[in-house]
Amino acid sequence: MKTSILTIAVFMLTMGNIKAQENLPQTVKSLDINKYVGLWYEVAKIPNWFQKQCVKGTTAQYNINEYGEIDVINSCITEEGERDIANGLARIVDKKTNSKLEVSFVSIFGWHLFWGDYWVLGLGDNYEYAVIGTPSRKYGWILSRMPVLEKEKLDKAFEIFKNAGYDINKFEMSKQ
Repeated sequence: MKTSILTIAVFMLTMGNIKAQENLPQTVKSLDINKYVGLWYEVAKIPNWFQKQCVKGTTAQYNINEYGEIDVINSCITEEGERDIANGLARIVDKKTNSKLEVSFVSIFGWHLFWGDYWVLGLGDNYEYAVIGTPSRKYGWILSRMPVLEKEKLDKAFEIFKNAGYDINKFEMSKQ
């Protein structure tokens, strides 16, 4: 009897895991990190607690460091008109596609803690915009190489989110 219950429990856990994996947002098939690095402007986001101080001018700068990881500098302008800067580190989790990364903004004595998912769900043909999400769909961003993204490309980015199971009504447009 114990074997049957154990078998059923393992089967149920396995099926639940398969179902959860089927429900994950799809990332891009391939991300060229060398094309991706550089300066990005935030065009839209799902509001979150760690950006609550940002009222405009939100950017992300990505640079490949000597260890092959990606240095991250996020910045924005606060209500007081001051620039708020957060330094972090990104690492590629899915080496096959490069489209699943993790980012950490907490470092103690050089050890990065509290890694968060950063999945590239969509890209413009020339890397002129990027659609960034997480498996939970709790966070999402539309980034652009320019402070303003053309309406057609913005609509395409929101379509990618919608197809990935996001509620696009949760997004707000970012001021540059």
